[in-house]
Amino acid sequence: MFGLYPGDRALVVGAHPDDETVGMAGTIAAMTGYGIQVDALAVACVTAPMYGGSSDTRTRLDEFQEACDVLGVDRRRVAWLDDERAASPSAHLPDLVALIESGPDVSLAVSRPAALFIPAGGHHQDHQAVHLAALAAVRPGFRAGRPLPRVVLGYDGPEDRAWLAGPSPRPVLVDITPMLQTKAKALACYRSQLREDPHPRSVEKIQAQDCAAGAEVGTPAAERFAVYRMAFS
Repeated sequence: MFGLYPGDRALVVGAHPDDETVGMAGTIAAMTGYGIQVDALAVACVTAPMYGGSSDTRTRLDEFQEACDVLGVDRRRVAWLDDERAASPSAHLPDLVALIESGPDVSLAVSRPAALFIPAGGHHQDHQAVHLAALAAVRPGFRAGRPLPRVVLGYDGPEDRAWLAGPSPRPVLVDITPMLQTKAKALACYRSQLREDPHPRSVEKIQAQDCAAGAEVGTPAAERFAVYRMAFS
């Protein structure tokens, strides 16, 4: 997969716990099933009211752990919890770059991944900030202790696919048909974050988007990715 082999490691970075699952759960499950070790870093989580519901850090941490267990994720971490950086990651870009580059437990320096998956920008300021910081963290050029993953891909959230990302080029597609039940089980872990159909964050609409992606390559379901780096030897 992506030129990776069993025993290689991949790092999935998300702005919030649940991004890894709503964005690319099928691909994560496919990688771990193939023997690729996957780590997950969620940058920020706050306790606060939110559109259509609420966010509670204890609940979301539990949901994150449960979903990571379902997907076979190895190392996992939610970094910024209920502090000023979590409330506004875009206001702390140097700290955000440092977190992705060399933060404790899960980071480029700790995981040393062959592949990095990041938010593809999107409509939300936190996703945009993590996108920019992650690209800065894997910018070309030697720096001691900073590995350069040979694969860097961007994933969209369901709202992004329904809003901004639809016409954007996403040339890499992964057939997730064998992983549909696993993705559904991981999505069900995020009880506090899923919404009622027809919201883009509903299970029905996420599955519909996966089916539409699958139609592009003649499979029942797929996930799309933007490409920032793909280096093969």
